[in-house]
Amino acid sequence: MKARRNEGSKKPRCGGAAAAAWLLVPLLVLIMLKTDSLPQLTRLRETIVTQVSIETAPEHDLRSKVSSTALESEAILQQQQKLLEVAKLKAADGVHKTADSVAQQAPPSPASSDAIASHGVEGIKDVKQEKDILATKGEVDGSLRSSDVMAAPTMTKLSCNFSSERMNVCAMEGDVRVHGKPGTVYVVGPTDDSQRPANGTVPVRPYSRKWEETSTMQMVREVVIRWSAKDDTSPPQCTVTHAVPAVVFSTGGYAYNFFHTMTDIVIPLFNTAREYEGRVQLLVTNYDRTLIFKLRHFLAALSVFPVIDFDTDDAVRCFPLVRVGIESHKELGIIPALSRKGYTMMDFQAFLRSAYSLKRAWAPPANRTSGQRPRLLMMQRRKSRALTNEADALVAAREVGFEVVVAGPDVVKNMAKFAEVVNSCDVMVGVHGAGLTNLVFLPRSATVVQIIPWGEMKWACWSAFRDPTPDMGLRYVEYEVTAEETTLKEKYPRDHAVFTDPLSIHNEGFTKMWSIFLEGQNVTIDINRFTGVMRQIYQFVTIS
Repeated sequence: MKARRNEGSKKPRCGGAAAAAWLLVPLLVLIMLKTDSLPQLTRLRETIVTQVSIETAPEHDLRSKVSSTALESEAILQQQQKLLEVAKLKAADGVHKTADSVAQQAPPSPASSDAIASHGVEGIKDVKQEKDILATKGEVDGSLRSSDVMAAPTMTKLSCNFSSERMNVCAMEGDVRVHGKPGTVYVVGPTDDSQRPANGTVPVRPYSRKWEETSTMQMVREVVIRWSAKDDTSPPQCTVTHAVPAVVFSTGGYAYNFFHTMTDIVIPLFNTAREYEGRVQLLVTNYDRTLIFKLRHFLAALSVFPVIDFDTDDAVRCFPLVRVGIESHKELGIIPALSRKGYTMMDFQAFLRSAYSLKRAWAPPANRTSGQRPRLLMMQRRKSRALTNEADALVAAREVGFEVVVAGPDVVKNMAKFAEVVNSCDVMVGVHGAGLTNLVFLPRSATVVQIIPWGEMKWACWSAFRDPTPDMGLRYVEYEVTAEETTLKEKYPRDHAVFTDPLSIHNEGFTKMWSIFLEGQNVTIDINRFTGVMRQIYQFVTIS
């Protein structure tokens, strides 16, 4: 009995010692804080506060929260409790929940609303790195899958290039706020005043056909870049904060035409946004839903984030860097010396092959001895510049030795599937028109045959499809229509300017030239002459 009483008497003494030890924990925490024994928690808080802030904030050290004149205050006790909670969460749930708990205590960025990116904090990758990234959840409407929150430079910069004849481009870095619905990009100081526009605003139409100012560019929405001082009350507060750059461009203008889709949008967009390796947000003004869907494979390869309709987006989005306008150099091409990253058209084609899972980078010669037949793709036209004797032309190509594939207007609508068809071919043939733009999907060393309509149209045809081919590693062959091969002879007498002086028609203006030579004629090719051209090409693309 005595032994049992002794054992029983020991229990309260042990419990009292444990309670006393537990009461000493807050004091130990204070000592550790005072002696730099909690560097990890301190750095965690500093990292989160620094990254959430849009401009560089003073270092937030938990030790600064401990005042030697108020160690016994209620605030210190609360701080101790919070630190203990954080430590428990870290031990129990890992770094993910610790970051979430501490982040809730961090003050909101002065350049954003109380909500961080309106997504909530999802976690951090490594609390031991001062440049940790806070991943954020996607918006409810799916406009963002994921984004990062990070600090922007203290000095905001604006740089614009208006010297190109093809486009105007502006790049802003720092505290940049994009409000799509009113079409405004705010550049918020402190800034280098030497970069400030005279009237505080810069208008940009983000489409690559600047020289057509009174026609094409009027179909493109103007984006206004507005310069604001840091103490200016006019810039709206951020409702969504991103750590990735943004590129603003338009799907207006002549984007409904595939040649213009490629030369005015797709190639310049690649040239501008490819360097970000998918970590870029695309903002589209004059949003064309059909075109965005058509280009979905290309856009998904260019950016991991869904495209945002700039014109209807009422969120105020803050980015560390924004580019308004895309870099265009020439028709259906890139000039490496002008490209900021030195991109080439072969780089672009390699990107397309990856985006559309195309198998062939090169078109090796077909072996005639083994019975291989090179594939020839005939691009059909229906409304204008159509081949009236197309059936005879197809027979001639087959008799020469080609395996012929015919591509009508309905076939080319599915861009992804048609890209595979084009990539499987060795030769593409077609009358000058947007359909030939699909040559970007051809493998290197393939051959493009452009049938040039009557009417001194070589200058336009060369610019569109002859000049770009060498940069893509393609062979170019042309078949120029004679006066005997155009259906214009059925509309105009032979002594009309259409035949005697076609350039005089050009001088009457683009509309007149277009209506007669591009929209007003079809072509009846000389089959014997066409067969001769096909034989020459067959020798190019085969070996014995």
